[in-house]
Amino acid sequence: MGSDRTLEHIETLPLSTFTEKAYLDYSMYVILDRALPHIGDGLKPVQRRIVYAMSELGLSARAKFKKSARTIGDVLGKFHPHGDSACYEAMVHMAQPFSFRYPLVDGQGNWGSSDDPKSFAAMRYTEARLAPFAEVLLSELGEGTVDWVPNFDGTLQEPALLPARLPAVLLNGATGIAVGMATDIPPHNLREVSAALVHLLEHPRATVEELCEHLRGPDYPTGGEIVTPREELLNAYRSGSGSVRIRARYERDGGDIVITELPYQVSGARVLEQIAAQMAARKLPLVADLRDESDHENPTRLVIVPRSGRIDVDMLMSHLFATTDLERSYRINMNMIGLDGRPGVRDLRSLLREWLEFRLATVTRRLQYRLDKVLDRLHILGGLLVAYLNIDEVIAIIRSEDDPGPVLMERFGLSERQAEAILNLRLRHLARLEEMKIRSEQEELDAERERLEKILSSKRRLRTLVRKEIEADTDTYGDPRRSLLVEREPAQAMDETALIPSEPVTVVLSQKGWVRAAKGHDIDPETLAFKAGDAFLAAARARSNQQVVFLDSSGRAYTLAAHGLPSARGQGEPLTGRFKPPEGAHFVGLMAGEPDRLYLLATDAGYGFIARLGDLHARTRSGKSVLSVPKNARVLPPVPVADPDSDLVAAVNNQGQLLVIPAAEVPRLNRGKGIKIQGIPAARLASREEYMVGIASVPQGAGLVIHAGKRHLRLKQRDLEEYRGDRGRKGKKLPRGLQRVDRVHAE
Repeated sequence: MGSDRTLEHIETLPLSTFTEKAYLDYSMYVILDRALPHIGDGLKPVQRRIVYAMSELGLSARAKFKKSARTIGDVLGKFHPHGDSACYEAMVHMAQPFSFRYPLVDGQGNWGSSDDPKSFAAMRYTEARLAPFAEVLLSELGEGTVDWVPNFDGTLQEPALLPARLPAVLLNGATGIAVGMATDIPPHNLREVSAALVHLLEHPRATVEELCEHLRGPDYPTGGEIVTPREELLNAYRSGSGSVRIRARYERDGGDIVITELPYQVSGARVLEQIAAQMAARKLPLVADLRDESDHENPTRLVIVPRSGRIDVDMLMSHLFATTDLERSYRINMNMIGLDGRPGVRDLRSLLREWLEFRLATVTRRLQYRLDKVLDRLHILGGLLVAYLNIDEVIAIIRSEDDPGPVLMERFGLSERQAEAILNLRLRHLARLEEMKIRSEQEELDAERERLEKILSSKRRLRTLVRKEIEADTDTYGDPRRSLLVEREPAQAMDETALIPSEPVTVVLSQKGWVRAAKGHDIDPETLAFKAGDAFLAAARARSNQQVVFLDSSGRAYTLAAHGLPSARGQGEPLTGRFKPPEGAHFVGLMAGEPDRLYLLATDAGYGFIARLGDLHARTRSGKSVLSVPKNARVLPPVPVADPDSDLVAAVNNQGQLLVIPAAEVPRLNRGKGIKIQGIPAARLASREEYMVGIASVPQGAGLVIHAGKRHLRLKQRDLEEYRGDRGRKGKKLPRGLQRVDRVHAE
């Protein structure tokens, strides 16, 4: 029964209700107390607590450095009961000049580098104090400007916000991911932000476009060039979201390219790795060498050495901007916690207006706090003056009365505070000189009271005071813009062939499918050494920046870049290592040249067509089917065509019959079987009694050479007329001794 009575006091909830509430509570905590900055001081809670704890430790910009572990210990023990490593990392971030545009912490020791921001030393090794700029957040803290809230265990008070004199949320920016929302606020230049604030103070109806005349765009601590068009930046500031592209800055030093500034949070070592990877993959032959010459005097100095002085540096850099981190895009999402305690994305105008509202309220509280102090002091001084004017009577009352306070209040019409102040006077302050000091202080305080009341009673005077304070802080902490705003053409990666120098090469293919490339066009490929049991099959003259197409016995075409072929100093490498031809297929020839170059493709069944080389390029290792091979037929080596309108096509069969037709009668196709050029009966082809031995395209004015064993026959252009015939016929018999033709070619 006792246990039943206990259960009566347990509250029960549906699981869905409990989990929904728990998740919402967690979400709101992450949004409000961890990930998003406040519009007022631009800080997240952990950053605010670090800055406040350091000020409480007396670590001003003029103080001696203290161990970071001491600061982090205070932050965790008093205000922020979370992980020490995450807290220390937040402190390091505020100290890194390449992370914060206006650092809040001044660090001594290893605080990381732009190449590796997380390479900082442990907190037991580093020392820190507040940077001078932190005064912007802290100088008015003890002047009644902010609300104070209990810390996590209720034993101490901490500021809910810091009384920022400048909009740090724009100056240093912020990044963070909460539950269901994120923030990406870029940093800005102090002088530009203050100019926009002053303009908005003087012209409350100013538009975003007018404000952007002063605040021209983000300003990142590491410099670089902002290449985002102005209209895109304006749209980002109108809506509070968008993107900005930053490009590295470079200069010429003799023949070298020197990169002096990198985009925000980009590692120089990472950029060099990316460029080196392209060089290793033979995709960047324009670059001969890379060097990292960065040091203390030149934090960023990456040297790119072009292969020659004739290289177009702007084109090369445009390629690198497109393919490496030398150009990066950054999100703009100005999401922050507003004065109403709610998160929201703000456009530039509403952000500045809301911050000015915060600043005007802060200054009003500061002035009112000071006015209250002045009025209280004047009240006490009035009582002290009464005492000095009636000093003898006051002393007599004090000596004769057990409780002189009420008597003094009644006799001289004093308040309790005034009577208490008189009773607390020391004897040494009863001199005549003290009366003069009181009257002098009264005059000064009266003048200050009058000034404070005038400002507090006039919105115009209050705005003028805020403007002057903003301008004074700008003079103290302002600096020139680091990220230049420039109009640039969009970065474009160069085509791989455009990156490769155009040099003459001769591509050689062996009978067993081994390939290699020799420099120059003046070599005799048949004199090269081949592996045992192998011999020369075909060769083609090309340029190093061209593609080479290989044709196999199944009619499939395969493509390789000429510059990627092995050197002819060795014996090359097998094409089967680069391609996946059908089982049993072997390579019969190769083609090279410009994409518009024409080749005649044929089978020994007598069929063929003319194809454009660019249409034969294949993208996969399996190649591309281009030539349909009839049953029992074989593929002939491809033949170059100079001019399809004037060339003659000569076809010879194994019976020693030659047929010559105009090349114009042969169709242009991308793939297929082609048309019948020379008549070969299917039955005789099946038994291999009759087939087409060779085919050639003879340019105008050239001749034809026919090889039959050790004998050969040269036919000039006029001699070929004797063998002209209709397409699809067998042709005319060659002279005796040339009945078993091996091959034919134009000369």
